[in-house]
Amino acid sequence: MIEQEITNFTHTNRLIHETSPYLLQHAHNPVDWYPWGDEALEKARQADKPIFLSIGYSACHWCHVMAHESFEDEETAEVMNRLFVNIKVDREERPDLDDIYMTSVQLMTGQGGWPMSVFLTPDLKPFYGGTYFPPRSHGSMPGFRSVLTAVANAWEKRRDEVLRGADELADHVNRAVHQVTHLHGPIEEAVLDKAVGELKQAYDGRHGGFGGAPKFPPSGAIALLLRHYDRTGDMEARDMAIHTLRAMALGGMYDHVGGGFHRYSVDERWLVPHFEKMLYDNAQLCEVYLEGWQATGDPVLKRAAEQTLDYQLREMTHPEGGFLSAEDADSEGEEGAYYLWTDEEIRGILGREDADLYCEYYAISPSGNFASPEPYHADKNIPHATKPPEQFAEERGMTLDEFWSRIDQLNAKLREARHRRVRPGRDDKILTSWNGLMIGAMAQGYAVLREPRYREGAERAARFIVDHLYPEAGFLLHSFRNGQARIPGYLDDYAFLANGLVTLYEATFDITWLRTAQELLEDMIFKFWDPESGGFYFTSGDDHRLIARPKPVMDGSEPSGNSAGALLLLRVSRLTDKRAYREKAETILGINAQNLEEAPTAMTKMLCAADFLLRPPLEVALAGLKDSEAVEALARTVHSHFAPNKILACTDGDGSGERGAIEAEIPLLKDKELVDGQPAAYLCKDFTCSEPITEPRVLAERLRGR
Repeated sequence: MIEQEITNFTHTNRLIHETSPYLLQHAHNPVDWYPWGDEALEKARQADKPIFLSIGYSACHWCHVMAHESFEDEETAEVMNRLFVNIKVDREERPDLDDIYMTSVQLMTGQGGWPMSVFLTPDLKPFYGGTYFPPRSHGSMPGFRSVLTAVANAWEKRRDEVLRGADELADHVNRAVHQVTHLHGPIEEAVLDKAVGELKQAYDGRHGGFGGAPKFPPSGAIALLLRHYDRTGDMEARDMAIHTLRAMALGGMYDHVGGGFHRYSVDERWLVPHFEKMLYDNAQLCEVYLEGWQATGDPVLKRAAEQTLDYQLREMTHPEGGFLSAEDADSEGEEGAYYLWTDEEIRGILGREDADLYCEYYAISPSGNFASPEPYHADKNIPHATKPPEQFAEERGMTLDEFWSRIDQLNAKLREARHRRVRPGRDDKILTSWNGLMIGAMAQGYAVLREPRYREGAERAARFIVDHLYPEAGFLLHSFRNGQARIPGYLDDYAFLANGLVTLYEATFDITWLRTAQELLEDMIFKFWDPESGGFYFTSGDDHRLIARPKPVMDGSEPSGNSAGALLLLRVSRLTDKRAYREKAETILGINAQNLEEAPTAMTKMLCAADFLLRPPLEVALAGLKDSEAVEALARTVHSHFAPNKILACTDGDGSGERGAIEAEIPLLKDKELVDGQPAAYLCKDFTCSEPITEPRVLAERLRGR
């Protein structure tokens, strides 16, 4: 099959044997690309050539631009092939390399981004770099070919200077990727209050979110605000979180036709998105939308969570169950073309009466509803709500449910029409870490909304990962595509997946998932824990070619592995009553005390873990058969209540009714008996429990008064 494909192209390089969609996009460049590995590194050493390392990902718009302008250009490729050993890396497959060399670019230039372009010595030390380079010099930006010749000239004529600079930069990188200060201190509630205070200062009271354009979805900040509200009753914090959630869900960053969120908004109003869709964004957003729904009952938040989970199941799930990574921003060479509409198109699909309603609610205009310098955006529209849906429905004499039912029918027609367009590229690799995030979100969706399809989606994805990427204990893999699982797992793979499985256990009471989570946690401690200073490294340390071993603690578009790891340790410690796990979590938080004090809003997910540590969580033990109607009613009541710091367990974890082994694993369940033959709930704190409750109504009252 590959030989047949090769004959259709003028050029084919070594990337043709890779599985990453991003690398395969470059397999027919005239550039003599190598994947990262021994062959390329040995070639650089033997030829005494510097390495040009290009890192990007398949949904990256500017990666496509630079590829078209430079990597597909024969003359540019000739220069690259003559002067350098050229290595192409998918940042999603190798986040370790991305972290190390992105840090070097940021140290050199003061900024970062993708595509990342870094020049390395043969021993992998960076000495020059940047992000996107245009094909020709433009203003202050040097042209890529000029950069290539200048770097090669420096390598040939000023080698000693280059090597000295590379050594110094490598030292700086090594220190920078160890983000922990190791100045141990106690964690107190004051640091949580300080973070919320800083969020209040940065809050955009008009549009929601924090700061100005561009605006990224602030999942961690929202989670922290909701926990602060739960801890203190601060309504301002709650309202900030809910306003932001509503603004994103009703704005153009949300895909009203198909569900799911785009990557970020280029403006402060959440109107014009950067159109790529990422699994990790949608997973984290689902979680905070579900928490917002629990905290307020706001139907806009419930709807956004449901539609996003349904989008993931409908369009971004492998036939065997794993969740796919991303959808591109571009189709037919234009960003957003798949998602934009003219007024004429919508009216032709929906008909006059329906189109009038639709276009009024979503601000569809014959002249277009957003400004753009791109000519292909002329007369185009991004669907976004013009006013709160509750108000719009009332003004037209409809209930909110009636209005949404009609809107859903119209969006279904547009979605069907949209499917006939050229779809953006889809990155269909399955990453363990991102799947862990979505398994947790999907399990939470089932727990809160009680929709069986979300349970099935979470369980199928969990089985897929365990079957295909966890072939044996201690050997979790990072990436799967086209039947091949590859790359040893990183800290995030273990921490995100195990957290997702704990959530899946608490949603289903299937003890298998908790056992697997604890097994992963033990593997994670063995592979990544720093026994000298504490905290988790990102890599296992087995790859001695890396110039640094990161220990990430700052939360970005994904939680840091140490944030997720601290929360995982605390959750499993509470379920299993293993003090050693709690002590490790306390160590992680303690060695980050200075970081949390100095930059709390950069560590919102770690602060969520701190919140879990500082407040004894609500402990709920259910006695009864896990699939019985009575236990289901009690579990539904618990999950409908907003209690972000809780653990939940059931005496019947394997469906057999046999309790001995499960009680040994989860001491909270010991001596939790039925009441007159009826399933019962026990509300506990620090393993001190209330009288058993058999009625969901009474349980709900107790939860509200906790």
